[in-house]
Amino acid sequence: MEEIVYLNGSFIPRSKAWISAFDHGFLYGYGLFETMRAYGTHIFRLGRHLARLAQAAEILGLASKLATFDLERAARDTLSANDLKDGSIRLTVSGGEGEMIPDPSTCRYPTVLIAARGYTPYPIQIYKSGFRAVLSSLRRDSQSPLSRIKSANYLINVLAKMEARASGADEALLLNELGFLAEGSTCNLFLVAGDILFTPSLKSGILPGITREAVLELASGLGIEAREQEMTLSELFEADEAFLTSSLLEIMPLTGFDGKPIGTAKPGAVTERLMAAYKELVEREARPQE
Repeated sequence: MEEIVYLNGSFIPRSKAWISAFDHGFLYGYGLFETMRAYGTHIFRLGRHLARLAQAAEILGLASKLATFDLERAARDTLSANDLKDGSIRLTVSGGEGEMIPDPSTCRYPTVLIAARGYTPYPIQIYKSGFRAVLSSLRRDSQSPLSRIKSANYLINVLAKMEARASGADEALLLNELGFLAEGSTCNLFLVAGDILFTPSLKSGILPGITREAVLELASGLGIEAREQEMTLSELFEADEAFLTSSLLEIMPLTGFDGKPIGTAKPGAVTERLMAAYKELVEREARPQE
């Protein structure tokens, strides 16, 4: 069966989903997106993803144009239209079609596209061995509002991922312009030193990840002290454990960086506790409400 997508209020086959060549998302990266994961037809933390999108839409001046769309219902209906229970959902919005100049006022209507497809997680063996990362040559700009939104202008992330692949690594970590740790190309970063959990603060120029937020909530519930602060490369090298988070990855142990092991080069005890707690959280939130 051909994939069905939601485009501007209609459900159509993917092959018929055409977007204007003059769409400002294509011409200038003037748009936003969210990537979500579904478990048993439940889209995990859909409300939080949409809240983040709404906040970013305010920054880009798109909020009023999206007001007529029921994005929550559209996301769920797209999943259903593709007869999926488990999968990934990509929601993309842009300024829409406009003139061939970088002026959003020429865009009358936004473009809203939602696609859903099956998702195959990494094998359990990968979670047992963990990811290896390298340091990207690129830098996050902690002063830019774009660092805190999931913009369609994703080139820094794409180039960082290319660097990781070229180095034979799974991920690339970026510093900000001040030399502090920021995040991975598609994920947030956590370190464990002793019994304390650390993650770069929002002022470091990171995306406020939905999974990152969930992990901080879980840590609090488990009695694990968590600190959001500026962090250095030396702290990563000296960490006992590290892991990465994203909606699709969930919690992925980070066991090596720039050719050196992190801790014992195996998933640590705190990481494993949080991984188990995250699985329980997903199952609990996906459970049908009585």
